[in-house]
Amino acid sequence: MKKISAANGDRTAVDNRISKRSGRRSGSRVTMTDIAKAAGCSQSAVSFVLNNTPGMRLSQQTRERVIEAARELGYVAPVLATPPALLSPSKLDGVIGFAVDQLATSPEAVVAIEGAREACWNAGNVLLVAQTMSDPIMEPRAIKALSNSGISALIYMTIFTREVEVPDYLYDLNIPIILLNCYTSDYAFPAVVPSEIAGGQTATRHLISHGHHRIATITGEPWMQAAQDRLTGYRRALATADIPFDPELVIEGDWSASAGYSGTMKLLSLPERPTAIFCQNDRTAIGCYEALKEAGLHIPEDMSVMGYDDEDICRHLVPPLTTSILPHMAMGQWAIEHLETAMLPRERRYQITKLECSLVKRASVAAPVGVRTGRKVRKV
Repeated sequence: MKKISAANGDRTAVDNRISKRSGRRSGSRVTMTDIAKAAGCSQSAVSFVLNNTPGMRLSQQTRERVIEAARELGYVAPVLATPPALLSPSKLDGVIGFAVDQLATSPEAVVAIEGAREACWNAGNVLLVAQTMSDPIMEPRAIKALSNSGISALIYMTIFTREVEVPDYLYDLNIPIILLNCYTSDYAFPAVVPSEIAGGQTATRHLISHGHHRIATITGEPWMQAAQDRLTGYRRALATADIPFDPELVIEGDWSASAGYSGTMKLLSLPERPTAIFCQNDRTAIGCYEALKEAGLHIPEDMSVMGYDDEDICRHLVPPLTTSILPHMAMGQWAIEHLETAMLPRERRYQITKLECSLVKRASVAAPVGVRTGRKVRKV
C-alpha cells in the first residue's frame, strides 16, 4: 500500500477534506479502517472488496462506495486498477422478462426493475415487465404473453420477502428463471433476497456502539418475514452485547407513519423511557419524529432514531435519518448478472443469495446524555 501524494494545492485541499471525512490524519498510512469510515461500512466489508474475496455477497452499491473511498484516500490495490468486467449473459439473446406481483403501489418493485434494466442494457438486452397481482388466472396469461414475446430468461419477483409455491407452468418454461425477493422450498431456482437478520443486527449494533443500552424497536406486521427477521437481528445484537431483552421495548407496528407515531407515544409513557428507537422502516420513523417533536424532545440529543429502507425522504428529514439500504437495486442487477447460473436442466439445488443491507449514517443517532456527559442517563 502507498499514499498517493497531491500534485498541487487543489489536490491537497481535496485530500484534506477526505482525511477529515474519514477521521484520518493527513500524511498517515491509509488503513482499511480509514476506508471503512469514509465508505460508511464495516472493516470486514472493505477487506472482502479490496481482496476480491470469492463467495462474499455484498451489494454493488457497497462495493462501489468502498472502491471510490479507497481511490480517494490513495489506497492502491489490484482490484482498483482493473474494475471487474460486466457479466454479460452471452447465452441469452435480446429480451429478458420480468414478472412482479405488485408494481403500481410499490417503490421497491420500481427500484428492482431499474437495477435489472440497467444490467440488461449493459449487456445489450431489453427488459419486458408484467404486473401479475398473483392472480391465479391472469398471472399465467401474463407470463405466457412474455414467453410469446420471445424472452430468453425470466425474473420472477414478489414484493414481500417470502417462501413461494412456484406454479407448475414456471417449471415447464424452457428458459432460465431467477427468483427475486422470494424463494422456494425445493431450491429449484437461484434466488436473491435482502439479508434482513444481518440488517437488523447492524442497525441495532450501531445504536449500541454509541452507548445506548435501552433500545426500543417499532416493528412491521409480525406475519411478514422482513419484520420477523429484523426483530431477530435486533435481539441478536442485544444478546451479543449482553443487553437483556425487554419485551416492553418492542412495539408492534404496521410499517406506517401513524404506527410510528402511536408506538413512540407508548414508549414515551413508560416509567423508564428508551434512549434510542429502532424504527423498522423509514415511514415508521417519520411518525416517530412527529411524536418526539410533539413531546418537545430533540433528535438525537434527547432520543436517537434509526430507520430502515433508505427512502428518498430520509435525507430531507430534520435531522437527516440514519437508516439501512434495502438493496432492491442491487438485487435486480444481481438477478440479470446471474442468469447463466440458472441454465437448464433444473437438476441442482441453489443456495439463497442474501445481499447486504448497508448502513447509511446521517445525523439522527448520537450518544445518550449520560454517555456524553458522564452523568446518569437523564429521563426526559
